[in-house]
Amino acid sequence: MARLLEVEDLQTYFFTDEGTVRAVDGVSWGIDEGETLALVGESGCGKSVTAMSILRLIPNPPGRIVGGSITFDGLDLLNVSDAEMRAIRGNRIAMIFQEPMTSLNPVLTIGQQIREAVQLHLGMNDEESTQKAIELLTMVGIPEAEQRIQDYPHQFSGGMRQRVMIAMALSCDPKLLIADEPTTALDVTIQAQILEIMANLSSELGTAVLVITHNLGVVARYADRVNVMYAGQIVESGSAVDIFKNPQHAYTRGLMASVPRLDDTEHTRLATIEGQPPLLVQEINGCAFRPRCTKVSGCNCSTTKENNPKLVEIEPGHWVADCPCCMTVN
Repeated sequence: MARLLEVEDLQTYFFTDEGTVRAVDGVSWGIDEGETLALVGESGCGKSVTAMSILRLIPNPPGRIVGGSITFDGLDLLNVSDAEMRAIRGNRIAMIFQEPMTSLNPVLTIGQQIREAVQLHLGMNDEESTQKAIELLTMVGIPEAEQRIQDYPHQFSGGMRQRVMIAMALSCDPKLLIADEPTTALDVTIQAQILEIMANLSSELGTAVLVITHNLGVVARYADRVNVMYAGQIVESGSAVDIFKNPQHAYTRGLMASVPRLDDTEHTRLATIEGQPPLLVQEINGCAFRPRCTKVSGCNCSTTKENNPKLVEIEPGHWVADCPCCMTVN
């Protein structure tokens, strides 16, 4: 498969009165055509900021992309004009945001909102765009689509609104779909339906999907590859099989251990990762996970910025931050 998106040493900072927040601090990764890549980690680790950086939607001030490169389908996204970027957003790169009710305009019908995108990017007239909207709503499983395009967002349930968001995202046949917590606040049955729709559409249309989530069940079922983020950096990267069967970083193992298992005994207590993530307004020297590492008492890793852990390939396609303690936690 050809490489569709390449992110190299991306640095996105927020400049606040309290100091500089290093929300994304030197991450590098890529996604191939037709591939599903999951970006996982705790809240605040930089997942959503990474996605917003790709679309150049970082609010400035206070945020700014201060370094690195983002190459999409041969284009340097950080150097194209604003007009070129607007033509890419919603067309070649689409995004499903976390909360569909706040992403949909409450005073416009669903049909108007879908038609707007295809008229703008595909040059369709009213009749063509209306037919396209009906086809899209039918494709994502909304019944009686011809009538429902006249309805407003508040007339749809949470799951149906998320289907509408998927329909809008896919309206221009994007090459890359970014789904930022696409099943937040939905019950598990609706979550499964939404994820199956996304997986089927990706398979049928050949769309690459970047899924941002902290739900490891979603990752295990739908992702081809996984990037684990912590404190604005990637600490482990590999295929979903490698990450689940052979997690190498202490943080990844902690995430895996915190997932309930059906084969556990009735009284097994869920594992937790003690402590809190570091404040990103403070410069991190050495391993960011060190204060929460179970081997901190015997930790011999560096505490200087010059020796911050780097990603090393431990087996083909499987990379992990080379902190000697985090890589050897049992």
